[in-house]
Amino acid sequence: MLNMVLLFIGTTEIIVIGAIALLLFGGKKLPELMRGLGKGVKEFKEGMNEVKEEITGDGQPQEQPQSAEEPKKEETPQEPKNE
Repeated sequence: MLNMVLLFIGTTEIIVIGAIALLLFGGKKLPELMRGLGKGVKEFKEGMNEVKEEITGDGQPQEQPQSAEEPKKEETPQEPKNE
């Protein structure tokens, strides 16, 4: 039922909702609220992916590949010692 209602929201309704939010929260607070909402959605999706991996996988989360390689030791040519 809720999906049917969301299908019929048009541009005008979105603009009215945005204007009301701007009036309620103000121009300075609104970007902070949206940023916080975006972080919350991102964390929720990451949590859902972790749960999905645990259910479909062997129960162990996959290890992340190491991004930093071990530094290679450069060999410096040794000069022959003259005695």
